[in-house]
Amino acid sequence: MEEKIKIEEKKPARSPALAGILSLFPGAGAIYNGSYLKGIVMMIIFAGLISIQGRGGQPFVALLLAGFYIFQIIDAVNEAKCTELTPETAGITEASKVKLSYEAEISHISKPGSVSWGIILILLGGLFLLANFDLIDYESFIDFWPLILVGLGLKLIIDHFSAKKS
Repeated sequence: MEEKIKIEEKKPARSPALAGILSLFPGAGAIYNGSYLKGIVMMIIFAGLISIQGRGGQPFVALLLAGFYIFQIIDAVNEAKCTELTPETAGITEASKVKLSYEAEISHISKPGSVSWGIILILLGGLFLLANFDLIDYESFIDFWPLILVGLGLKLIIDHFSAKKS
């Protein structure tokens, strides 16, 4: 039986400072780091939070906007820092590279994907679409934001117990 060695291309090194500065425009730091889809999604989320902010409502929306803005800057800086590490500076030898690659391949195969986030995004998108067509009111939609937290908490509990069974 042949042993497959997976050769991964190393991402080019990125400057954490430049990633942080570019993140002053939400999503630009992620795009700079090479995470194009993540950057575009961050731009869309930021635009959505801004549009919800303009309709008034609870102070939660303003806190959510500020928290997301700070999060995306920190995320871009941390992602850029990860590209600075090389196997030599991390103390990884050639033998451990093969072992790590093999373990990563095994763990990747054994983890099934979760459809929970897809369902959550479809439901949120549907609610925002209904609000855009004035079938429901944004103010009443914002009143029910804690249901998102309840749903995420239930997902975490279900994942915890299903992981114990397997």
